[in-house]
Amino acid sequence: MRNKMSTCTFYAKYYFGKPVRMFCCRNISRFVFTVWEHFYLVTVVCFLMFPPVKSDENCPASCVCAIDSGTVTCHDGDETAIPGDIPEWTTTLILRGNNISTLPGSAFSSNGTELDLMTLSLSYNGIQAIEAYAFSGLSRLHLLDLSHNRLAYLSDLAFYGLLELRSLYLNNSLTSSGAAQLSNALGVESLRSLHRLEVAGNRLKTIPIANLDAFNLHALVLSNNSFENIGRENVSSLYQYTRVRIYLSLNPFRCNCGLEAFYYWLKNSSQCQDAAHLLCLEPETKRGLPLERLRAEDVDCLNENLEAVSYVFLGIVLALIGLVFLMVLYLNRAGIKRWLNNIRDACRDQMEVYHYRYEQDSDPRLANVSV
Repeated sequence: MRNKMSTCTFYAKYYFGKPVRMFCCRNISRFVFTVWEHFYLVTVVCFLMFPPVKSDENCPASCVCAIDSGTVTCHDGDETAIPGDIPEWTTTLILRGNNISTLPGSAFSSNGTELDLMTLSLSYNGIQAIEAYAFSGLSRLHLLDLSHNRLAYLSDLAFYGLLELRSLYLNNSLTSSGAAQLSNALGVESLRSLHRLEVAGNRLKTIPIANLDAFNLHALVLSNNSFENIGRENVSSLYQYTRVRIYLSLNPFRCNCGLEAFYYWLKNSSQCQDAAHLLCLEPETKRGLPLERLRAEDVDCLNENLEAVSYVFLGIVLALIGLVFLMVLYLNRAGIKRWLNNIRDACRDQMEVYHYRYEQDSDPRLANVSV
């Protein structure tokens, strides 16, 4: 009996690090049953805390579905269009890394039912065109990610119907033609709930929103574009809508007189969240200099304008002097003509004198020769 008790104590020490009274059973089989009972209890608890992912029998063949989270993921497939058999319970749809070149009208209601999507990710699909009413039926959509595509055509009604859209991501997605069409595409009234707009990495030179008050924007990401300046009109809008937070790093700013309005806004406002990372690209003498370290005289339009005005004024004065001189010549043309004739006659008389002397003494050197 003592040997059995010591054996039980040994196994209890092996499994739990210390002897436990409840495991000091009468025989080995009772101890093993107790260990199995605890293992089963832990398994049940883990199952309840981390339930397995349930999949839908009607899930598209190339996708992975999770009913509990309402997520359908179609990743790195050969899809050339939006799958038409997306389950109705889907709230998050991730289509990433496919070959979808065009989003036609009503692209998400091809099976005759409207999806109740709240999140839609379409990044890295090579999308080139978004036609009118492409997102029709997605009135509850909150987030739309179109980053890393090659958008060359955006219909003016591409985003029509997105009444509750809060976040729109278009980073590294626009070609030059797509960038030119973006402003009109963002002009639809249904985007008035938009809080965050990201258009980084698209070589934009102007803010694609004509009027900031047309949206409920809280964040505008314009990083890594081709902004040389922020125009005075846009600066005035930023002064008016102080809730907007703007991001402008990695842009090639031209630090000259034209930057004056933006420079003073940057000094007096805290709206630019990455102001410390804004650098001058031109002129060469200021390349790499943070905009925050510029001096007022570096962007003082008054000095540059005065210098320009001084040159213009000097040119005007010289032109007036020349004009007066020509007018004097014109008014005195008769006297000037007589003066020129007198000079001509005097020259002629002088030449005749020289000619006469030459005829009288054709070789003056002979006159000095003694016979």
